Amino acid sequence: MSAKPYKGFEPKWVKEAAPKDSYRSIFRWGDPEFVKYPKESLYKMMKEKFKMTDDDFKSYAGDIGMDPVKLDAPCNLEQKHLDAFVEILGKDNVTTKDYPRLAVAYGKTGYDAARLRQRQIDSLPDVVLYPGTTEEVEKIVAYCTEQKIPLYVYGGGSSVTRGVEPTKGGVSLDMRKRFNKVLSFNEVDQTITVQSGISGPQLEEALNNAPQLYGAKRAYTCGHFPQSFEYSSVGGWVVTRGAGQNSTYYGCITDIVLSQKYATPIGTIQTSHYPREATGPNLNQIMMGSEGAFGVLTEVTLKVFRYMPENRKRFSFIFKNWKVARAAAREMMQCEAGNASVFRLSDPEETNLMLRLYNVDETPLWNLLDMRGYVDMQRCLFLGFTDGEKGFSKNVAKNIKRIAHKYGGMSLTSFVTKSWEKGRFNDPYLRDTLLDFGIMTDTLECTVNWSNMAKVHQEVRKVCHALPNTIVTTHMSHCYPQGANLYFIFITRMSDAEEFKAYHATILDAIQKSGASMSHHHGIGKMFAPWLEGQLGRKEYGVFKVLKEYFDPDNMMNPGGTLGLDLKEEEKRFLREDIQ
Repeated sequence: MSAKPYKGFEPKWVKEAAPKDSYRSIFRWGDPEFVKYPKESLYKMMKEKFKMTDDDFKSYAGDIGMDPVKLDAPCNLEQKHLDAFVEILGKDNVTTKDYPRLAVAYGKTGYDAARLRQRQIDSLPDVVLYPGTTEEVEKIVAYCTEQKIPLYVYGGGSSVTRGVEPTKGGVSLDMRKRFNKVLSFNEVDQTITVQSGISGPQLEEALNNAPQLYGAKRAYTCGHFPQSFEYSSVGGWVVTRGAGQNSTYYGCITDIVLSQKYATPIGTIQTSHYPREATGPNLNQIMMGSEGAFGVLTEVTLKVFRYMPENRKRFSFIFKNWKVARAAAREMMQCEAGNASVFRLSDPEETNLMLRLYNVDETPLWNLLDMRGYVDMQRCLFLGFTDGEKGFSKNVAKNIKRIAHKYGGMSLTSFVTKSWEKGRFNDPYLRDTLLDFGIMTDTLECTVNWSNMAKVHQEVRKVCHALPNTIVTTHMSHCYPQGANLYFIFITRMSDAEEFKAYHATILDAIQKSGASMSHHHGIGKMFAPWLEGQLGRKEYGVFKVLKEYFDPDNMMNPGGTLGLDLKEEEKRFLREDIQ
């Protein structure tokens, strides 16, 4: 059946604090209420770990970007090109103004935030375009290909790999304004087709309200909830091979996508829409993860699932140490009794941080855990919940409880999980506010097998902790019978962009050297690109080069290092012993 266009809501950052068109409003993820109403537990920990006092938090450190954006960076494109874009899109959807250009120049790494604060503008598009239809995008791609103009895409801007950064100038397509519609909904096949710029909340609200919007028999969900859910776009999920926090049950985006449509330099590419087929290499999988290097993703058809939150069963357990906790998690994933939806296991340092953030250290439970042998900085917190049909959900929760008890896990009921849920999408917003006070926090993640998890965990954390007075937490949040991801978060005193980049590189070195995958779901972009060939292998990486040559021989699609496709040999990192 045909779907009505879905009109999205205005994100809260538009309404709050930062002056319009200021540097601060580009950050977006800052929480202006943090200073007025600090999370006392986090506030206390920052003072303790970094030897700070109340005076350190009375005023901001450095420039936080409240002044208006004013750049000395004229558009370098000839007027004839701007006129051509106006002819395609209309005058209102073509801009060379300062703020719109800077607003799509950076993503959300600590490196991006630090550079903005230092007014270090390394990349800037010459013009920002706001397409509204697939046909408009196809015309723009064709024109940029013909005129040899670099083309970049900005979906939701949540990239933590410099994936959206227009390092060669040219054109940036901002998909947020007009390219965010539901195109069709098919309840018989349980699919929805959307424009790639639609945001997570827009998609989910449309599916939850399918009976009212599309005359469906029931409500649905996409099941994809990354931590960047509120601001990331469906297109961003697809081209980076993203994963949501509920992926252990619903699958990663690579499992949810049914078909895709791309505007490429060689024309329109439409993948097939069947759930399975044996017709050679899978084009859907080839295009996912291309990160704009082959063309612009315009339309996506996604599988959808029945929305049944009333069947959810929450759980949380504490284990005595990381080794025991890993063994319990592995058995849960290999017992073939079904998978939980959220499945999150924290190592000892993260467990300490989480329990303190939930103020457990101020309750009798803190000492009770120690008395029962669940010692601080050894114990590990495991939490999650189940989804699905009522009987299935209940049975999965029952088996998780059985295995947890078998490995000595102590139940903490559903309280901890509910506390985690309250902040599951909001926690990243503290990043920029902490940076106001000279504290940097950022993340990296990788994929491991169960058999090398302990080695990777130990080696990567050792490098992270090489920087003194640094908090380094780790958890697994996307799990499989054969392994899981490891997600590292560091918090340290730092505000300089180049210092951040150098530290970040040492961690990427450690991940590659340890034998883990460079990324589980963040993607590669331009920031991780030097390590990609060294992880995959030279012959294996050659396949990517061939695909790039086929789709985009002139390298106009997201040039400047994306996926390492145009890096110089001396820029690449080879640290695996079996690849040199």
